[in-house]
Amino acid sequence: MFQEYTVIMTIFAFFLTMVIIFIRPKEMNEAIPATIGAVIVFLSGSVSVADLIDISTKVSGAAITIMATIVMALVLESFRFFYWTALLLLKKSKGSGVRLFWLTLLLCFLMTLFFNNDGSILITTPILILILRHLGLKNHQKIPYLLSGALIATASSAPIGVSNIVNLIALKIVDMDLYLHSALMFVPGTLGLLFLAAALFFVFNKDIPKKIPLYSDSVPLQNLDRTHPLKGHSINHINTQNKLMIKILLFVFLIRASLFIASYFNISISLVAVVGSIILLVWRWFYLKISPKDMLTKTPWHILVFAFNMYVIIYGLHNIGLTQFLIKHTTILIEGSLLNASLTMGILIFVLSNLFNNHPALMIGTIALTEMGLDPVMLKTVYLANIIGSDIGSLILPIGTLASLIWMHILKKNKIKISWKKYIKTTLIVIPPTLIFTLFCLYYWLLLVYVH
Repeated sequence: MFQEYTVIMTIFAFFLTMVIIFIRPKEMNEAIPATIGAVIVFLSGSVSVADLIDISTKVSGAAITIMATIVMALVLESFRFFYWTALLLLKKSKGSGVRLFWLTLLLCFLMTLFFNNDGSILITTPILILILRHLGLKNHQKIPYLLSGALIATASSAPIGVSNIVNLIALKIVDMDLYLHSALMFVPGTLGLLFLAAALFFVFNKDIPKKIPLYSDSVPLQNLDRTHPLKGHSINHINTQNKLMIKILLFVFLIRASLFIASYFNISISLVAVVGSIILLVWRWFYLKISPKDMLTKTPWHILVFAFNMYVIIYGLHNIGLTQFLIKHTTILIEGSLLNASLTMGILIFVLSNLFNNHPALMIGTIALTEMGLDPVMLKTVYLANIIGSDIGSLILPIGTLASLIWMHILKKNKIKISWKKYIKTTLIVIPPTLIFTLFCLYYWLLLVYVH
């Protein structure tokens, strides 16, 4: 039994970490408070050296996979993918602000599926800022695109496990392969995203400009200052890069598909992801003469540190009895009914994610469910409900996910203002019904799968 001071110090470390992450004094990197909290937890004695080794085995593969896909996302920037995509969206929107809205959501969905939620935010937010600055929209007209794009990009990590580092860590804990996760989650997750997209359109319909400037192949982009990256580029610029971009995106798609194949045959998905990113870096080196050295400074290595240290803190909470507390008060609620299991755990992780961020919430929930003695079908149901609660339910507050924090940082750096009031006013309307709808979809989909 842990001594009283060990319990107190572990709980203190957790809340200290969460408070600093939420406040972010002087734009402090999230990895710093996580490291401070992990050190306190380790020194308190609630986590041992053996626990650290166990944590490393659970986190390392997921973290390496995510970092490799983020590297691929950063390489796209070197090929001017951001500008190419911005120009393409302007062309395909055909002068319709509504069409641009739906294309924005499609882009964010695809980028999360191609890369991951953090990588998608890093790609799509700069693209949208380029477009919106060019169009000269008022601030209230920018919000539908930026906020809806961020919510869809983050929530799109639900359908496939490889799109979110915390999903991958949870997969490792429950010993479930990527292929099975996607087979069970893709349909309900995608239906949930369609519901969310429709809800966002309903909320923002009056703010979305019905018409935007119409572009043709011969019209250059206007209203850009002399230093703007798109200055001097026309829609015709798309045609000169189409073949190259299609080749690159096809390669990324093949790597993405290879992850599922590797998971099915028990091959390390982190190894496949790393090999894919190396090939893309070599391709860039050969084509653009840019050395891979720049990735040492551009890659957000702090995500590795953040993930590991957050798991240390959660492991400490697990060891002092938090998961046993959850097991005691939730097992009765989920036993005997897939629907009860789905709703109970999904809503629980939804609440915890918005209180403490989805990383610790999903980790706590996943560790707890592995010790409930559930049958295989119930275990999978509870796990998938946890994912929905974490990836979709966590979006009520902008501090609910690391991707949302990255998004807010990018907006602040570009002097674009979206208040917490406006954010929460939107998410309170669209997220709870989306969460419930997706959990019901999960229940009926699993019922269909297991019956047949």
